[in-house]
Amino acid sequence: MNAPDAAAPREADASTAPAPAAPAPRRADKDQPLIQDIRLLGRILGDVIREQEGVAAYDLVEQVRKLSVAFRRDADHEADRALKKLLKSLTTDQTVSVIRAFTYFSHLANLAEDRHHIRRRAVHERAGSTQEGSIEVALARLRWAGIAPRTVAETLARAYVAPVLTAHPTEVQRKSILDAEREIAQLLAQRDDIATRAQLYKSARDTLTPRELAANEAQLRARVAQLWQTRLLRHAKLTVADEIENALSYYETTFLSEIPKIYADIERELGGQQPVASFLRMGQWTGGDRDGNPNVSAATLSLALSRQAEVALRHHLTEVHLLGGELSLSARLVEVSPEMRQLAERSPDTSEHRLDEPYRRALTGIYARLAATLRNLTGTEAARHAVAPQNPYGDADEFLADLRVIDASLRSHQGAVLAEGRLRPLMRAVEVFGFHLATVDLRQSSDQHERVVAELLATARVEADYAALDEERRRALLLALLQDARPLRVVGAAYSEHTQGELAIFETAASARRRFGAQAIRHYIISHTETVSDLLEVLLLQKEAGLMHGALGDADAQAELIVTPLFETIEDLRNAAPIMRAFYAQPGIAALVRRGGALQDIMLGYSDSNKDGGIFTSNWELYRAEIALVQFFDELNAEAARGVAQIRMRMFHGRGGTVGRGGGPSYQAILAQPPGTVRGQIRLTEQGEVIASKYANPEIGRRNLETLVAATLEATLLQPTKPATEAFLEAAEQLSRASMAAYRALVYEMPGFTQYFFNATPIREIAELNIGSRPASRKASQKIEDLRAIPWGFSWGQCRLTLPGWYGFGAAVEAFVKAPGEDPRARLQLLQKMYRQWPFFHTLLSNMDMVLAKSDLALASRYSELVPDARLRRRVFAAIEAEWQRTADALARITGTRQRLAGNTALARSIRHRFPYIDPLHHLQVELIRRWRAGQGDERVQTGIHICINGIAAGLRNTG
Repeated sequence: MNAPDAAAPREADASTAPAPAAPAPRRADKDQPLIQDIRLLGRILGDVIREQEGVAAYDLVEQVRKLSVAFRRDADHEADRALKKLLKSLTTDQTVSVIRAFTYFSHLANLAEDRHHIRRRAVHERAGSTQEGSIEVALARLRWAGIAPRTVAETLARAYVAPVLTAHPTEVQRKSILDAEREIAQLLAQRDDIATRAQLYKSARDTLTPRELAANEAQLRARVAQLWQTRLLRHAKLTVADEIENALSYYETTFLSEIPKIYADIERELGGQQPVASFLRMGQWTGGDRDGNPNVSAATLSLALSRQAEVALRHHLTEVHLLGGELSLSARLVEVSPEMRQLAERSPDTSEHRLDEPYRRALTGIYARLAATLRNLTGTEAARHAVAPQNPYGDADEFLADLRVIDASLRSHQGAVLAEGRLRPLMRAVEVFGFHLATVDLRQSSDQHERVVAELLATARVEADYAALDEERRRALLLALLQDARPLRVVGAAYSEHTQGELAIFETAASARRRFGAQAIRHYIISHTETVSDLLEVLLLQKEAGLMHGALGDADAQAELIVTPLFETIEDLRNAAPIMRAFYAQPGIAALVRRGGALQDIMLGYSDSNKDGGIFTSNWELYRAEIALVQFFDELNAEAARGVAQIRMRMFHGRGGTVGRGGGPSYQAILAQPPGTVRGQIRLTEQGEVIASKYANPEIGRRNLETLVAATLEATLLQPTKPATEAFLEAAEQLSRASMAAYRALVYEMPGFTQYFFNATPIREIAELNIGSRPASRKASQKIEDLRAIPWGFSWGQCRLTLPGWYGFGAAVEAFVKAPGEDPRARLQLLQKMYRQWPFFHTLLSNMDMVLAKSDLALASRYSELVPDARLRRRVFAAIEAEWQRTADALARITGTRQRLAGNTALARSIRHRFPYIDPLHHLQVELIRRWRAGQGDERVQTGIHICINGIAAGLRNTG
């Protein structure tokens, strides 16, 4: 399969523009390695198709490719007609073969682009240029601002940055595919190493390098053949256990190894004199997120925690084993500290061969203790045993204390260099990951808690009909119960399966914190938080499970889990600050939070707010909610008595992959946050296929993690975002009102829109995919209100309208500029000024620009042909098309350019070369959906549709 003349790095966080440096090489030169990699992979894929499917199959793929390129690049309508005619004539088997070819090409092109980004970054670093979003640039900016390393270290000691991996039904990758692709990525990296050596050692070029390259290509061919013979789709529905394993694979390949390197980089950039606290952590939702997922239970939570502990402990065991191989130091040649000598003497290793090797003896004993810990916590065995497992560690701090003894001894006896390579990264890994690996969040919908509380109260004869109480009476009752140390549960009473299951989660959490450490479970997230009683109910359930100690109001009362409200809809966001103000007004609440660590997490939902009110209103209401929450907590802390702990508010951003769900580059998103909302504290979700895009490759993963750290530091210490002017805020409010009206007029008010959506997008076929453990809709209905925001956005990406990422903005700008009694020119100039000076507005418009660049009205019109009602089809699509044009015009007038992605040439180049190879998948998907819905297809047709979904998602990279 031939390849295009290069693609370019995608729009992931790792694609930020380089900082000013020496003149860059000519574009054609610097892209040449990328061109070569894509051509190489395309050629190998073509060879595999020809060998395994036959020459006719290969020729058919090439014919489709050439027609698609001709139409896309030359706007050749004759080619378009020929392409449609060809695709319609294909048999089902031919169609699936072509779909597989273009899908695999998308996957391979992604790997080549990732490799090229790493390659270009290395070139810039060798030239003395670093990239915006890197730790080097962030700390350089802090130095230029006169901020001392000690101040940076003190800030990080109070900081908390945590990406949180979540399982959602847009992750279309199988682990088997990801594993093969990781090997291909490593082989591409190996080719770069070979090429570098060939340049350094010219004499080896004619012998060593060709032989190595040939061996490398043979391995690439084997891996591509493996991909071709490995099914892309799951035949069975993904289970929660599968999702847990998928998430854990990223720790094994990326997080466990790369996060310690980030800490080392920070300490080096700070001059090596300032120890940095472990502020960068990881979070997980798999196994603990029950909202709308009936498959998550106490059993899956226990499984998640056990498997996480196993991954962490096996990593530690491997590093201890390798460290033992390195620290062969003899006591006859070097001194050791008294503490080190004692550690060696306590070891059960009595081998006469190691009597004079205290470090090895100590590490053998440490390994035995870790192996016993692994057995105790997970029921599994270590891979090797020099001595029998014994004396398990009580917690990770005990293990870390032993490692610190070794480190101190090395450093005080001319062995500091021996500690840097493996011991120090291991110590950092233990600090960050402990024995729990990542903090598992618990999440459930508020209405489910209400059901449990109502049953507990009715059974205990405290309140017969809790659900019928108004909010004021609920609060009073809940507070009274929280002030009573007695439990509600009646011994011997028969509770419903639902209540037993919910209480089991809390009880498992209590047990897990004792077993795996307090950081194993720290947050309880309440979806659809609408009232203060929603928060009080979760405190009451904590009390029932022993997670809250003492009665509310007692001097020593404390809750172990941070009760975290999730504000999702537009109305919820508007009520966020009033709800938190009322919550903290309840007697004893502020004191309870202070005793539990003085932290208040608040989660903001990007997805549902977008589905509710559209892109602009969603972002504006999120912005307003953050400002109001900061103001409230500042007031709360100002009013607190002197010496009382300040309650830190930490925003948890529920971002998805698509711009409509809060996606887009994380670096710019963090810097665009309202003033005072970061302050060193931030959590944010990573979802869907974006996880693979960001973290499957260790080097790309490290770069994406760096951007979170860099942006948090800059937002906290440089405070680049100034308060918006009153004129800006008023303009945004007017835009929001008009945007939401336009959006809801289409999505919720236009007759027949729901019918159009369910016919003109692959939503029904997506719901059938085995790509997530939870259903696509919260209820068994075809209502937009009940549909999950994730498949909602995913469906619009598949049909290339990407509607949630832009709809309503054009109408809003038109209404704003042409407001009665106002000067249109002055109004437009105000918007232009907002774009130049206000990061919130600039980032939002840049993300809309990206979304519009990925949309394609011509392809979308093909999907609209799937709507049986021709009049409905024309009416809805005409409305969408008109608003698309209004939005494109609005962006052009505000930004000053009609060219899409004028500020992101890398993504523009990527799109230009990539999209001709995604187009056939769209055409084929439409054709197969038409056959399937008409009852003309069999299982192969359905398979073809699902592979198309995979290929399009892979090609677009952030559609979930």
